[in-house]
Amino acid sequence: MKKLTYLALFTFAAFAFSSCGGLNKMKEKAADVSYKVTPEILEEHGDQVAIKIDVKYPAKYFNKKAILTATPVLKYDKGETLFAAKTVQGESVEANNQKITYTTGGTVSYAGTVAFTEDMMKSELYVRVEAELKGKKLPFDDYKLADGVVATPKLVMIDPKPVMVGDKFQRIIPESMMADILYVINRADIRASELKKAEWIKVMEFINQANADARTELKNLEVSSYASPDGAIDLNEKLAQKREGSASGYIAKELKKSKVEKAAEEGFITKKYTAEDWDGFKKLMETSSIQDKELILRVLSMYSDPVVREKEIKNIAAAYKDIADDVLPQLRRSKLTVNTDKVGYSDDELKGLWASNPDVLKLEEILYTATLFADLNTKLAIYTKAAANYPTCFRAVNNIGYVNVLLGNTDAAQASFEKAKEMQSNDVVNNNLACVALMKGDVAKAQELFTASMGAGAVVNYNLGIIKVIQGDYDAAANYFGNTDEFNTALVKYLKKDFDGALATLGRVEKDSAKKDYLRAVVAAKQSKDELVFESLRLAFAKDSKLASRAKVDIEFAKYFENDVFKGLVK
Repeated sequence: MKKLTYLALFTFAAFAFSSCGGLNKMKEKAADVSYKVTPEILEEHGDQVAIKIDVKYPAKYFNKKAILTATPVLKYDKGETLFAAKTVQGESVEANNQKITYTTGGTVSYAGTVAFTEDMMKSELYVRVEAELKGKKLPFDDYKLADGVVATPKLVMIDPKPVMVGDKFQRIIPESMMADILYVINRADIRASELKKAEWIKVMEFINQANADARTELKNLEVSSYASPDGAIDLNEKLAQKREGSASGYIAKELKKSKVEKAAEEGFITKKYTAEDWDGFKKLMETSSIQDKELILRVLSMYSDPVVREKEIKNIAAAYKDIADDVLPQLRRSKLTVNTDKVGYSDDELKGLWASNPDVLKLEEILYTATLFADLNTKLAIYTKAAANYPTCFRAVNNIGYVNVLLGNTDAAQASFEKAKEMQSNDVVNNNLACVALMKGDVAKAQELFTASMGAGAVVNYNLGIIKVIQGDYDAAANYFGNTDEFNTALVKYLKKDFDGALATLGRVEKDSAKKDYLRAVVAAKQSKDELVFESLRLAFAKDSKLASRAKVDIEFAKYFENDVFKGLVK
């Protein structure tokens, strides 16, 4: 019995030694296994860190009965993040993993992804291997594969562009008024009854009011005189000319009586006459209920000769009497047209009224006044006043949200846009709600709303471009941004390896920012422009000292980590 016990222990020890011995051999020669990591320096894309590892096991390395589990691990100061494990097996193992033969070795391709965190910027990628043989497990030493992670896409500015709805303010508003003086057939004298008509009285009142109003400019007065298209052409021409003279002469006297000084200016009264008013005849026929109207209109379209026209129309005997009674008398006339310009408040006057008496401003005036101020808080106050005075105005409510977006007041902006949407749902307000969603980090909702609001204008393309950068789709982002002179456009050019284009775009970006200087340093580092790197970092840190902490661990500056100038800047 004792002999059997010693024999069992000996057998177990031999088994254990042979198992561990086989694994130890693999561990000792672990350095013979080659790894190719793509990319060589890990990168963040769309909040993910993705890797591809091609592993080559040499011949006579992989124990026929061994199972090997490899786990890529990102190590950083505050911990580590494990990728999914990959298991391979020797050729004699009965399992469903990829087999590696002992005689020839073999290759394995691995792809994995983990969520990015800021701690990973200063990190190293290792492979952690555990081998198993006949139930015994042996961990290998962690083996370094790569440095990382580059997180330059995280510099993207979340600065979506909202849309302001413009005002309809017109500083100069043209106004006109017309009146007709009708004449008896073959006469050119002005009858007293014509001067008592309501339209004539209104024209004279319009002229006098314009003359007395300092904000109304009398532009001119047009006198157009006509004869009806019946009778001889020579007679009609003389008649129309006389009617022009009588009408212009009379109005000139009336303007002098009313002390309209403008009337004395050369060219204020313009005159013209038309011998036969076929255009007027056609318009009256089109709106009339005269029998055979369509036939008469057809005659007008078929013949251009006035003599032939008149003859053909007179041949339509049933209709001609009605024409003579109802249409032709309206064409024996002089038409007076008074043209004025209503001149609104100047920019300075509007600013002054906003400060002193904003309640006198009409809707379009107050909406326009907001555009005269650069200060966002002043703009917000003006739009708030507009919304209070004109509570049904969608534009005022939308523009309150617009300014709040620029101020970074996302909750207030959202409340205004939601109210505006209740008043009027359209592409503009959907774009603006999407801006708020993006600023709050709801990328999916923002993308849905932006995609549904393309009618809001070119800014929607820019806004969608931001989303594509966040998602790591730089080709799509570049298409949306086009060649706009924006920070994000420069960032995407850099991410697409267009370093010269990125620098050129940064040079055209008007808005100054710490990120702009920092990205210029990143691009310059890629091009080994050391002085530009240091100069740009100085500017960036002066505007945002937190960027120094980022630069200290940013792998984009790895080759400067031991540089004394760099160390002095980021300390």
